[in-house]
Amino acid sequence: MDDGIAATLRIMEADAKTLTVRTSYNLAAISFTAAELAKEINKHISVNATYKPDHRQKIADSWPQSIDDSVARKDWGWRHRYDLSKMTKIMIKELKKKFNLKG
Repeated sequence: MDDGIAATLRIMEADAKTLTVRTSYNLAAISFTAAELAKEINKHISVNATYKPDHRQKIADSWPQSIDDSVARKDWGWRHRYDLSKMTKIMIKELKKKFNLKG
């Protein structure tokens, strides 16, 4: 979410002369599988994760494997700050806070 909010603020502050798109920009950042997320979580806490693909996964499988955000990068300097590792650390920290867990 932080990357999305930062992108919104950044484009609002961008010089209008540099913007070549007047409708919307693609923004790409991190992409991961459930297995990759489980592996990253296990670097911090021990969990035994099981997951079953949702019946709608076939729809998602038909989508492009990546999003081209090169125009946003060129026009107003879009760069994502969060990767899977950083996101997971924040997620665990916030969940521990929410549920009053230690460690």
